[in-house]
Amino acid sequence: MRARPPLAAAAAACRAPLRLLRTGLAAAMSAARPLKSVDYEVFGRVQGVCFRMYTEDEAKKIGVVGWVKNTSKGTVTGQVQGPEEKVNSMMSWLSKVGSPSSRIDRTNFSNEKTISKVEYSNFSIRY
Repeated sequence: MRARPPLAAAAAACRAPLRLLRTGLAAAMSAARPLKSVDYEVFGRVQGVCFRMYTEDEAKKIGVVGWVKNTSKGTVTGQVQGPEEKVNSMMSWLSKVGSPSSRIDRTNFSNEKTISKVEYSNFSIRY
């Protein structure tokens, strides 16, 4: 192994703490962002209109994780988790937009809480 010239070694030693500081700040900033979890149930014309597929696509676009599935009652239910502002955006979409052929009569949200980490690695359709 070749020895570094003294000046190069000194410069590398100076950069190491800066690299650690940047990494530490990024980790602290991401840890400081509040995470939110909420369960939902969507009522209306939400089955047979690709609602689950559009929900999965929208969740992935927004950047949240969780799941969605049809119920035997003709509703769609699920859970969404992620940064608070992104979960709020998904909640708005679930209340007002849905799939192009759907009709949302109402959306019930429950078990809304702050969490320390998300429980899912992606957003998926459950059967």
